[in-house]
Amino acid sequence: MEQLDIQNPGAKKPLLEIQPRELKFTFEVKKQSSCAVHLTNASDQYVAFKVKTTSPKKYCVRPNIGVIKPKSTYDFTVTMQAQKSAPTDLQCKDKFLIQSTIAPFGSTEEAITPDMFAKDSGKYVEECKLKVLLTSPSHSPVLSPVNGVPKLEQACLSKPEEEKLSTGVENRFPRPAMSLFNEKVARGTEVSTPTKPVENVQFPGNHVKLNSDDGVVARPLYDVEETRKILLREIEELKSKLKTLDSELIQANSNIKKVAEEKTGAIQENETLKKELVTMRRKVGARSIERGFPPLFVCMVAIISLTLGFLLHG
Repeated sequence: MEQLDIQNPGAKKPLLEIQPRELKFTFEVKKQSSCAVHLTNASDQYVAFKVKTTSPKKYCVRPNIGVIKPKSTYDFTVTMQAQKSAPTDLQCKDKFLIQSTIAPFGSTEEAITPDMFAKDSGKYVEECKLKVLLTSPSHSPVLSPVNGVPKLEQACLSKPEEEKLSTGVENRFPRPAMSLFNEKVARGTEVSTPTKPVENVQFPGNHVKLNSDDGVVARPLYDVEETRKILLREIEELKSKLKTLDSELIQANSNIKKVAEEKTGAIQENETLKKELVTMRRKVGARSIERGFPPLFVCMVAIISLTLGFLLHG
C-alpha cells in the first residue's frame, strides 16, 4: 500500500458512492480491529479504484485495488494492526484516500497500473478522503474517576444514587437487596414478597461473551453434549476404520505367505527339472556311444574274409 500524498481532490461528479465516510475501529491494546468499506458504481462505465493511507505500516487493506463493473458494488476491508499502547483520548489523525477513475470496458484487476491514477496525464481522477475514528470497546470502558468513583462502578449504581453522587451529597454504593431483607427481618418489619410470577425469561444464545479480561466464552450445556456426541461418533468411525485396516493387513500378510510358498515350490520344481535334464543328457550320451558294429559281428566278418582269402589263393 502506497504512502498517501494529501492533496485537495477535484470537485466533480462522483464516480463512486462510498460508505462509510469515517472508518470506525474498536480499539483494544494488542488486538486487531477491522472495518468494511462499501463502494457503489452507479455509472455505466467500468471504474478502477485504489486505496492509500498516511500510515501504511499500521493498516492492511484487502484488496487495495480493484475494478467495479457498471451498476455494481464492491467491498474491501481495512484492518488496523495490533497496537502496543492507546493514543491519548483515542484521538487518531490517520487518513485514507480512495482514488477512482474510468477504466476501459472489460478491464480486470490485472490491468490496473499506477499510471491510471496519475493526474499529470490529464485524466480525471476522483479522490475521496476518509477519516479514522477510534472507539473504546463496550465491555471495557475507560476508568476515569468522577467524584472519586470510577465510571465502571458508577454504571452499576441506580439512578437515584447517580444523582446523589453527581451532587456530592452522598457517595456510597446501594446496599444489596438481601441486606435490606435481613435488616427488615431484624427490625420486625413486615416483608412483602412478590406474588406475580416471572414472565418472558430470556436465556442467552448459543454463544455468550463474558465481560472479563481473559476473554472466556461461555457455552450452554446442550452445545457441550452435542460436541461430545460428535466426538464419540468420530471415535467410533475411527475404530471401524482401524478394524478394516487390520483385516486388510492380515489378508495382505496371508497373500504374502502364499506368494512366498509358491516361489519356494517353483524353485524346487526348477531344481528337479534341472536334475532330470542332466540325467536325460547322460542317458542320451551313453546311447550314442553304444551305437556302431558289435564286436561279434566284426569277428565273424574277419573270419569270413580270411576264409575267402585262403580259398581264392588256393
